[in-house]
Amino acid sequence: MRTITIALAALLLNTSISGAAFAQCGNGSDTLFHCTAQKSGKQIEVCDTDKTIDYSFGKPGKKPDLALSVPRADVTTWQWNGIGRYMSYTVNIPNNDHVYRVFWGVDRLTDEHAIEAGVHVEKNGDVLATIYCKPDTVEQSLEGVDLKPEE
Repeated sequence: MRTITIALAALLLNTSISGAAFAQCGNGSDTLFHCTAQKSGKQIEVCDTDKTIDYSFGKPGKKPDLALSVPRADVTTWQWNGIGRYMSYTVNIPNNDHVYRVFWGVDRLTDEHAIEAGVHVEKNGDVLATIYCKPDTVEQSLEGVDLKPEE
């Protein structure tokens, strides 16, 4: 069990910093999430400016396909409660009748500790699409983010 705990800690540390070279958050904002999508190569990014949560999706170096700036009070989070095999965190960014649920999770009980991260695009509660990240590109700081809890 100690070996698994050490391996998981190393994996989590590696995940938090591996995408740092690609992050675009600037102007005093913090990167909550950043990755490259598996299929399209587009980047998913969530930045915290203290007043807003900014979400963008698009090709690196180009104008984003979608860029949102949402007041922090309107954004929610789901935080893992310490129970169960899947440790996961989500930041939910609303945009009219859509919600962009940016997620990161890991199966703590497998030897691989495979990471699953990306964004679920929802409209009126129905999932329209899920975009998965290339695991080795994920940078995330979703754990403990100071946002109101998802209801």
